[in-house]
Amino acid sequence: MKSFLSIEDVSDLDQLLKTAADLKKDPLKFRYLGKNRSVCLIFLNPSLRTRLSSERAAANLGMDAVFLDIGGQGWKLEFADGVVMNADKAEHIREAAAVIGSYYDYVGIRAFAELEDFEKDYSEEILTALHKYCPVPVINLESSTAHPLQALADLITIEKHKKTAKPRVVLTWAPHPKALPQAVANSFSRWTQRAGYDLVITHPKGYELTGKVNGNAKIEYDQKKAFENADFIYAKNWSSVSSYGQVLSQDPSWMIDEAKMNHTNNAYFMHCLPVRRNMIVSDQVIDNKNSLVIEQAKNRVVSMQTVLRTMLEQKDEESEGY
Repeated sequence: MKSFLSIEDVSDLDQLLKTAADLKKDPLKFRYLGKNRSVCLIFLNPSLRTRLSSERAAANLGMDAVFLDIGGQGWKLEFADGVVMNADKAEHIREAAAVIGSYYDYVGIRAFAELEDFEKDYSEEILTALHKYCPVPVINLESSTAHPLQALADLITIEKHKKTAKPRVVLTWAPHPKALPQAVANSFSRWTQRAGYDLVITHPKGYELTGKVNGNAKIEYDQKKAFENADFIYAKNWSSVSSYGQVLSQDPSWMIDEAKMNHTNNAYFMHCLPVRRNMIVSDQVIDNKNSLVIEQAKNRVVSMQTVLRTMLEQKDEESEGY
């Protein structure tokens, strides 16, 4: 794994999940791996879980981790090539990436979609530019269209609680007052299908994800029908793709409540957090014993540590000539 940008960078998902399970048993077992190694965590957007879990994961492996808030601590960066930099951007990613990569062994970046231009967001301009010009491996801490660390944490969570080899998993849209990116939904769909789960995606019409993301998932516009016999319910809001970045509906009837969960196979409830209580999900559901939201958040440390360990071990093997 040279870099960790999306599911395409994972050649053996089963092995990655085995590595995660091993780390959960003893998080400090491989503390020696990160000795004299470092990671720079670049954030263009706010964070709670991603920043803290990344720092904790690095520490568990004995690595130094440095947080860089581009908005508040660094120069504004230009990511496009061939532009005249006569506006508010003081530094180009070409120089910034080269410098940061000369200071650190790994670089992570978090950069949300702007939700104004589909082609720009889905070209992953920022993530692609950093990866292109950075001389060291890059880790996606959430980009315009993907959140692979969250999806890996979700799979780690499901693997622990699933009762069948191919659980029925439902990704359900839920209302939200703001327009949100499709990144979490995109990655959850792609990773769960790669894991071989029976995935159903349910949402109001107009909220279809891209065809590549949908894959072989079943699309169901009737939420109640989608919930029938489900083993896991994953709630998440996302804005429209076809009417890009727009909020087409705030229909409160799509909120997850006890009545809907009663149609499931005593399903577990999941959400990536932060979550708006009594809009996305009722208090009764998120506070229920079948709610896995805190466990998912804990597994964010495991997912980041799994990626870092995999990269560190690969680097050691390469330096020893394997």
